Amino acid sequence: MPPDAAPRPLLPLWAAVPVSAAGGLLLDVAFPSVGWWPMAFPSIALGLVALIGRQVGGALLAGLAYGLAFYLMNVDFTAEWVGPLPWIALSAFESLFVAAGAAVIALAYRWVPRLVPGRRARLVVLPVLVAGLWTAREAVTGGFPYGGFPWGRVGTSQVSGPLIEVVSWTGTAGLTFVVVAVVAAAIEMIRMPRRGRSGGYRNLLPAAALAAIVAVLTLVPAWPTTPAGTMRVASAQGNGPAGYFDERAAGDILESQYEATMPLFGEEDVDVVLWPEGSVDLDPAESPAAASALDRVSRELDAPLLANRIDQRGDAYFNMSFLWRAGEGIEQTYDKRNPVPFGEYVPDRSFYDAIAPDLIRMIGRDYTPGQNAPVFDIDGTLAGLAICFDVIYDALVWEGARDGARVYLFQTNNADFRGTDENLQQLAVARLRAIETGRAVVNLSTVGTSQVIAADGSTIEGLPADEPGHMLTDVPLRTGLTPATIVGPWVDAVLSWGSVAVLLVLGVTVRLSARRHAKTPAP
Repeated sequence: MPPDAAPRPLLPLWAAVPVSAAGGLLLDVAFPSVGWWPMAFPSIALGLVALIGRQVGGALLAGLAYGLAFYLMNVDFTAEWVGPLPWIALSAFESLFVAAGAAVIALAYRWVPRLVPGRRARLVVLPVLVAGLWTAREAVTGGFPYGGFPWGRVGTSQVSGPLIEVVSWTGTAGLTFVVVAVVAAAIEMIRMPRRGRSGGYRNLLPAAALAAIVAVLTLVPAWPTTPAGTMRVASAQGNGPAGYFDERAAGDILESQYEATMPLFGEEDVDVVLWPEGSVDLDPAESPAAASALDRVSRELDAPLLANRIDQRGDAYFNMSFLWRAGEGIEQTYDKRNPVPFGEYVPDRSFYDAIAPDLIRMIGRDYTPGQNAPVFDIDGTLAGLAICFDVIYDALVWEGARDGARVYLFQTNNADFRGTDENLQQLAVARLRAIETGRAVVNLSTVGTSQVIAADGSTIEGLPADEPGHMLTDVPLRTGLTPATIVGPWVDAVLSWGSVAVLLVLGVTVRLSARRHAKTPAP
């Protein structure tokens, strides 16, 4: 193929944009509450078909349509209390990254056939590069700006699918890569010209090879971790007025948590009592009544209490989880590592205050990111921690496993998102974390949905949303590290930035080849 040749678009731009938007809508269907994981595959197919042969401008437009269609549906919970502006702004901003990712994928579709011609390149090199670039786009949105927003990743949509155990080997980035690569390879098989009758069997070989690869990935089990006994966890979902705009007096949330815990009083052999994020709305150092309530919970169950509250230190505020023991008070603390921008703090406050002062001033305090380890030693058993959206950040969860956690105790407050898909989407991430790390997870919310999840992702016990309730669960403990917790950062870096590096090399080569071709005199 001459250096100035390029594949023609499969679809005219007027058709590519709505087709791409349809792909974005299908991706949302793959996530809870619908949770039809197979829809991720046609979603990606529609998104890629819209990009094949496309110039950068058209690819940007198609990618923007895909991103808007997905995010406007997937994060509509952000409009629940504060109106459409934050929802539209977040969706549009994240969609810009999807559009940029679509543009670089379109370049891959244009450059690979020029420089690496042949069936093998089309069936192997191109799908691998496209999948890597998709993964790179997810890495960018997951880390930039202000710590990123790693929500709605393709890998997370597969938590109920047959490929989910791949996540224990590669992490979420690796699972995203696998799903996109399979779809991209299938597209190329359909696009490849067919050989004559004599080579008919060769036409079936690529499809058979892809089917075999998918079968192997489906059959390979999750990395086995080692059983290490159980921890009896007493957990309570208070269903109190824990939302940002809920009407309440100081101490109302603590009271609801206390009342939900009372039916557990007198239970024996409890190792830890777990309360959710925001469960203590009084400072026990200043409120004898709060300290007395925490003491009684710990004393009645003869176990330490893991709770959470806002902690002020000088001019700084922290979203702090703490381990409380009767008669001794706070023994250990963990400060939320990843406060939510525009939810728990406002970056560049003066700039955004000038744009939307009424919304920005609703966030009266800025939380400071924590620095301490996300692990508590509970009478000799290490438990990994994550507070609410902490759970979507790979590095924090992997750190807990590497620090020796045998179980995860996740605390969250979904009260601001009652009646939306947010709590189920976050629960899906918690389920993925259990499989990824080979650890059981107790995911406890103020208002639900709360569940105890086994290391294989199955539900051990749960509580319905919007009801007070409690659980007393013998949670399995496990030791050993999965490959994802060890090499996950490298997998993400190699797949993502390795693909970007390859694309850059291709771009330079195409440019040099075009210059040489232009200097070559016509025969």
